[in-house]
Formats: sequence, C-alpha cells, structure tokens
Amino acid sequence: MEGRYKPSLEGSIARAVDSLRNGMPVMIYDGDRREGEVDLVYYAGSVTWREVYTLRTLAGGLICFVTSERVGRLLGLPFAQELLLSQESLAPLASKTPGYGDPPAFSIWVNHVSVKTGISDEDRGITISGLHRVVEKAYSGLVGEARRMLREEFMSPGHVPILLARSLDRRRGHTELTVALGRLAGLPPSFVIAEMLGERWSLGLREAEAIARERRIPLLRGEEIVEACSRGEVCRGG
Repeated sequence: MEGRYKPSLEGSIARAVDSLRNGMPVMIYDGDRREGEVDLVYYAGSVTWREVYTLRTLAGGLICFVTSERVGRLLGLPFAQELLLSQESLAPLASKTPGYGDPPAFSIWVNHVSVKTGISDEDRGITISGLHRVVEKAYSGLVGEARRMLREEFMSPGHVPILLARSLDRRRGHTELTVALGRLAGLPPSFVIAEMLGERWSLGLREAEAIARERRIPLLRGEEIVEACSRGEVCRGG
C-alpha cells in the first residue's frame, strides 16, 4: 500500500477518509451538472455479505466493484465498450454515450468459481473479496500472480460488474471520484459502490443528506474530492 496522503485533510474529507479506512461507508454526490446521483461506497477490503446487504437495501442500485484503469490494464481487463465496438453487429450499440456525455466505466461481469448462483449477498461478498485480493496483488507488483488468480478463480459473465476508473481530468463519475478518495486515504483502488435509489427515481440530494445525518455517514460532493486532489499529486495515476 502506498503511503497515506501527507497534506492535512479537513472537515468532511477527513471524516470520509477515516470512514473508509475503518471499514465504514461514505456517500458521494457526483454533481448537479452530471448524473446528480449519490452513491454508497465501501472499501472492498472491508466488504462481507453484511455490507452487500446494506448496499442492496440502503442504496438499492447496481452493486459494482471498482478499480483503476491502470490496474485493469495490468490484469488484461478491457472496457466493455471496446469489446462491443470490436463486434460489427454490436458496434452501433456501443457507439452511443449516456446523456451526461462520458464513456461508460464498465469492464466485464464476474462470479467467483466457488459461489452457487452468484447473486446472493453471501455469493457477491465472496466474489468481491476475491477481486480485492486480485487487485492487491496487481497493485503491489505481483501482476503475474494476479492474472493467474483472475483466470483460475473467476468466471464470466457473472453477477458483479467491474468498473475501471479513468483519471479525474478525463472523467468525473462516481467511479473516478471513489478511486480518487481512496488515494487520499492511502488505499489500493479496490471499492464497491451502488447508486442510492428512491421511489421511482434516483435518491435526491436532500433525502441523501437526511440519511447521512441519521446514520452518521460522511457525504461528499464531487468538487470536494477534486479540490482535495488538486493540492498534490496523490490522486494521479492508478
């Protein structure tokens, strides 16, 4: 693991960093000019079936494993869009972009080979823990071993989508903001996120703030993370 962020962290950023380091969740609002959504985030090294249950019941959106593009490339993971564009019949689907304009962060979907169906909280917890071990190996320089683990211990398609974070100067989605916050915390790029949903629509920021207060979960705006990262080089790279 790289050294923790040296400049002092204040206020909500400091609380969020402490929360991630201690296995607790944070909430991230990407911004009014983007999706306008809040994601619930955990460090993957702390995730068991209990955290998957919380992501499923408190957040309710798609539960995704997040790592950096750099680690993804070390592992041989492509962006799903790249795979689809390489197939002539599917390229028209992949050539479109979401309404907020950024290319998708999705790579492949996996299950750990030891799970049953892959969708239960227990099964997804096992898959996420396995992915975390793979990322730790790759991040520490044991790339060959990490690639072997990925090939031998996982199957695809599965029930856990992998997202790859580009740099913040290329994309400022929840995927990138999460990895950037993790770098501020001195953690490897290994996280689990899910969109927070309300009735019919995504959960509004005011409702998310109320949940954050009630459950004492740090809630950050994307610009806070970008500002904290602008103070040094720690958020660069992967």
